[in-house]
Formats: sequence, structure tokens, C-alpha cells
Amino acid sequence: MTASANAAIFYASDGYRPDVKGINGRRVAGESFLKGFLKHAQVDEFVVLTKSSSEAEEVAALLRLHRPERNVRAVGLVRPQGIAPLEALYYPAANIAGEAWRRADHGSGAWAICGLTHTTSTTGIMQGFFDLRMAPVMEWDAVICTSNAVQKAVPTQMDLIDNHIRHRFGSEPPPRPMFPVVPLGIHTEEFSRDHAARAALRTQLGAAETDVVFSTIARLSPHEKFDPIPIFLSMQAAAQELPAGVKMHVVMCGIFRQPYARKVFEDGAAKLMPDVGFLLLDGAKAEERRRTLSGADVFLFMIDNIQETFGLAPLEGMAAGLPVLGSDWDGLKDTITPDAGLRVTSRTLGPQHLANESLRLQGGIDDYPQYCAAVSAMTELDMADMKAKIVALASNPDLRQRMGHAALKRVQSLYDWTAVIPQMQAIWAEQIARKHAAAAKSYRIRGYSLPIGPSPTLLFAGYPTETAALLTQSFHAPDRSGLANLAEVLSLRNYHGLNRIFAEPPQIAAVYAAVQAGHATVAAIVEATKLRDMFVERVLMWLLKYDFVRRGVAE
Repeated sequence: MTASANAAIFYASDGYRPDVKGINGRRVAGESFLKGFLKHAQVDEFVVLTKSSSEAEEVAALLRLHRPERNVRAVGLVRPQGIAPLEALYYPAANIAGEAWRRADHGSGAWAICGLTHTTSTTGIMQGFFDLRMAPVMEWDAVICTSNAVQKAVPTQMDLIDNHIRHRFGSEPPPRPMFPVVPLGIHTEEFSRDHAARAALRTQLGAAETDVVFSTIARLSPHEKFDPIPIFLSMQAAAQELPAGVKMHVVMCGIFRQPYARKVFEDGAAKLMPDVGFLLLDGAKAEERRRTLSGADVFLFMIDNIQETFGLAPLEGMAAGLPVLGSDWDGLKDTITPDAGLRVTSRTLGPQHLANESLRLQGGIDDYPQYCAAVSAMTELDMADMKAKIVALASNPDLRQRMGHAALKRVQSLYDWTAVIPQMQAIWAEQIARKHAAAAKSYRIRGYSLPIGPSPTLLFAGYPTETAALLTQSFHAPDRSGLANLAEVLSLRNYHGLNRIFAEPPQIAAVYAAVQAGHATVAAIVEATKLRDMFVERVLMWLLKYDFVRRGVAE
């Protein structure tokens, strides 16, 4: 493939480094994607758009591990047009409005933007979708939906937003961006079962070979991920119906964010399923995650929370050759097919019943975990159905084996990055083709007049006495004998204390030296320094501020 199916990757450590920034689904998915893209993308070059050389080096280091013969070309955020000849930009989140505004100064047809959904239930993301309709987001832009359930949810909100636009402004809203479905992926070879890890876990559990272990890998939050109580009740009920000599164990591997959450899991399991073994493992440790998958007979993922949108963990279980018992919920409807596992019926109330929860979240009365917990409380996973499917899997080793083989085959063919990366490249190619076909619709907004953040000296033009007109003026350097020199003033002012300076000291020094040498106009200074005229004006303004230069001809 060529540049027509390639995209520059927007890179910030927060979106791709769970080892540094903390484990969550968004970062784990981002890290996995980046590795998959660098390993499997058929492209002429790899390009990253980033704010720092250190972050660019993180990508370069990863590329050296997987394709050492290739290099990364880094483009700074202040010069995004540098991604050319690439005509697409991949942004690892759903709210692409900010990137559309960044593009605006170069024209909305300069490149296509492709975002990706993760959690879509936060106020930030819902506000972000509204902002997307107000931003210069074009019909050749896209937000990838990671499941069919998400693809249904996003247009639902879009319809509400667009109806508001019609009523508020009396006009039709602009064309929407694309909302294609492309799943998240995994590196299937990383999750194959390890016999030693399997033996270690089952020894720790005291599990006989005939015992059945159900394992979960997830954030262990009863209010933001899944409520474990229905699982414990169903497991205990199922245990009473198993053949003699078959015992079940539940292993949950994850991270607790609050002591309260751990107590819900530990006390709930002890009280509600005394006849079922129970073990908690630390999901922050790779060896514990491997033991969890290797020692299991069934992967358990009983989500009842709107925070979830896709569910990477079941793919990991499938890659370990495990059948999956999951809820009939969001992305699990796509991934867990009848040949690879079983899904438990889920039910929620109609929209009128939870309008109050939405208002409480929007009004700042409830925080996001409280909102999620309230919605989860009104979500039923059919416990009779859950119990029956636990019994079916626990009592039938042939069924588990058959489903486990099918699960592995399914994840290898559909959800390995070798299968997913080409789908993403195809989306980028389609975006670029649409952009070319609709080139007449492209328009430009000059960077200083962005409606969401105009230049401060445009917005606050009434603050000063006057606006400087440096292009028509001349300058000279007064005698500063006995006064602090340029380097001393810069050191005293210490712009680097904020890690931000208006120009690099050598460039400031070059402009000052040009004035000292008698180059009295902006044009003359530009010729002497080879710096852009606008840049020279900025430095001159600072030099005027500290009396290193003055207007007019020296007396």
C-alpha cells in the first residue's frame, strides 16, 4: 500500500503507555494498536504527529524492536502540514473536534482525520460529540466505532444533536463524518496458554483436574465495570446442580481503585458462594494475568455497565483457547458467537426511567462512577439464564473444548492485528478518496480567527493603547553599558520555568545581533538572519519590551 492507505499517527504517551501512565482499557488498546500498526502496516513510511522529540523517540524505539530496518518521521504539532504527502491523520479518541480546529488554518481538505471510540458514556465524550458537530469536521473525516452496538449508540446522539441544530438555527446540519465499524485487535500469540502457569494456578486453588475454573480479567470495580454479586449467586446455584465430584472455582484478576471495591468482591464471594472456590489476583502483574488465562477452563466476562464499549479481555481469553461466558452486552454481541461461547440475556429499563440519572450527571450532582453504578443497578442479567449456562459449561468438557477451539480460530482470523490493521488502512483510503471527490467543499479558517480560540490580540484588541506596526518602522540598539546583557535578562526571567519560551535564545540573540549590526528594518533583519518576518516581529517586540532595541534611528 502507498500513502493513499496510510495515516500519520497522533502520538501522546497518555494514549499509548499503560506502563507509565497507568493501566486502563484505552491505553492498553492504544499500546496494542501501535505495536500492531508498526508490525503489520503495509506503508511506505511511518509518520507520527507529536509535541516532543522524547515522545517521538518512544515510537521509534518500538519500531526498532519490530522492524529495525525502518525509521519514524516525526512532525511537530505546530506544523501539522508536515505530515504530507500523507493525507490522513489517526487520532486515538472519539472527539476529533480539536484536530479539526488544528487543521482549519490549512483548509478542511488538507488531510482527513480518523478518530476511534472507547468509552462513550462520560460527559466529556458526549460533549465532545456535540462539539464535533460545531467544529469543521467534514464528511471525509471518520470516527471508528469498535462494535455494532457503539455504531448504533453514536448516531442516536447525533440525531439528538442534529434535531437541536434544526430547531435552534432553523437550518439543516452539515453532513456527518463516517462512522465505520472496525474492531479493536490483539496480538493473539501473546496469550497462548502456558502449562507451568496453569499448574501453578490450579495448585494455588487446590483444584483437581476435573474441577472447572472460570477466570475473569477486568478492572475490579462494581460501579464502573461489573457487579459481581449476581455472578456469585448464580455460581452458588449452579454448584448445586453439578455432577458429583465436579467443583467450580472463580478467579478474578484485576486492579482495585478503592478499598470499598475489594470488600464487595471478597465479602460477597465468601458470603454468597461458599461452595465455589474464589481467588483474587493482581491484574497489574503480567505473570498473574498469564496464570489467570493459562489455568482457566472458561473465560468469564459478565459486564453490566455502560462504561464498557467493546471488551478486549474476552479476545484474550479466546486467544488462550478458552470458551467465553459473557453477558449479551455491547461489543460482546460481536465477539462471542454461539460457536465460541455463550451469552447471558441482559435487560434495561426504557429511557424515561433513567432520565433523572442523566440530569444528575449533567448537573454535577452525581459523578461518573455514581452515574455508572445507578445505571448498572437498573440493568438485569438474567440469573436463571446465567446459572443454566454455567452448568452447561461446567458439566460438559467436550463442549468447552469444542468452543475453545472455535474461539481461538475466530480470534486469529478476525481480531488479530494482522486482520484489523488492513481494515483501518482501507478506511483511511476511503476517507482520502472521499476528500478528493468533495474537494470543492473544503474551506479554510485562518489560525488567528478560530471561533473557539481566536488570537488573543484579536480577541483583546481593545486592551492596549495601539497595535504595533513593526513592518513600517526602523529600530536601533541603544548603548547598554553597565546594564544586564541579553543572556542575563533571559536567565532572570526564566521562561524555562514553565517549559515554554516564545523563541529559542539563539534566535533571539541573532535578531538582536542584526539590529546591533545596523540592520534597522524587519526586511533587513530577515535578510540577515534568514528567519521568517513574522518570527522577527515577535522577537523585536520582546526586545522592545526590555529596552534592548528602540524605535527610530539612533541619535
